[in-house]
Amino acid sequence: MCLLFLGVFGWVGVNKAQLVKEFKVTDTKGFEMVNLGFSTYKSTTHLKRIKSMEPLYIHGHLQKTNILPVFSQEIKNNLLEASLVHKNVEADNLGKSITSKLFSGSKDDFDHTWDLGLASNFLYNLDFTLGMGKAEFDLAQLPISKMKVKSASADVLIHYGTRDPNQVQMDTLLVTLNMGSVKLNDINFSNARKMIFEVNYGSLDLNFSEAMPSKCQVIAAVGAGTLNLLLPDESNPVKIRVKTTAMCRTTLPKYLKSIDEHTYITKGYKESDPRLLELIVDVGVGSLTIE
Repeated sequence: MCLLFLGVFGWVGVNKAQLVKEFKVTDTKGFEMVNLGFSTYKSTTHLKRIKSMEPLYIHGHLQKTNILPVFSQEIKNNLLEASLVHKNVEADNLGKSITSKLFSGSKDDFDHTWDLGLASNFLYNLDFTLGMGKAEFDLAQLPISKMKVKSASADVLIHYGTRDPNQVQMDTLLVTLNMGSVKLNDINFSNARKMIFEVNYGSLDLNFSEAMPSKCQVIAAVGAGTLNLLLPDESNPVKIRVKTTAMCRTTLPKYLKSIDEHTYITKGYKESDPRLLELIVDVGVGSLTIE
């Protein structure tokens, strides 16, 4: 009987224990850009700059030790290709995952946590695929050429913790969610040519604290939910095309000037301005607020 109890408690202890996994790229030469592909099915993910001479450090705490991540790296054609894939090999499907999020007692009840550290002296192309969970990306002091975040169900925050902008021009910043929230603070610091944000069900908060350093096109769309847009000072060049339906409540600031039924401009708008910010905002059902 004693052995039986010990076996039961031992089994419970193993199942509750966390497994720590660490991955590091130590190569510093032979490439001009780091392509990082990161895929996980249920996690809390954090990314930020670390003081390091090495391009990538990943630290993970895994609740379920029978599902192990696969990490790979290769230098090819002057690129460092790094990939971490953490798939759900159990019977859980996407529908079950979303249902568990909707009716879970805690929003922070995810199986795994990942901390990613990048260095300031490398150029990055980032591609994240998140099944469900939470993600926070602090992009301050990080040279990023392209960034994509795709998720089935997540809350995503992108910001600049120390207000240090991207020192290179980003080609594309893309975030697409089926369900959840996207919040982007000081997104002008991204120095992106093009931004695309799409949320099928949920909320999108887009904050421009200052003018863009160069011309930028933004597409922001919400199928059902809320879209909040904070623009830089009206003296900056901004042009907005608004697409809504009868089922969307729309609130616009008085300083925006209408040039046709769906298009608005700021006081500082000039078509030839090299810092022109052009936005297309689209909400199906819910509310659109521009400030």
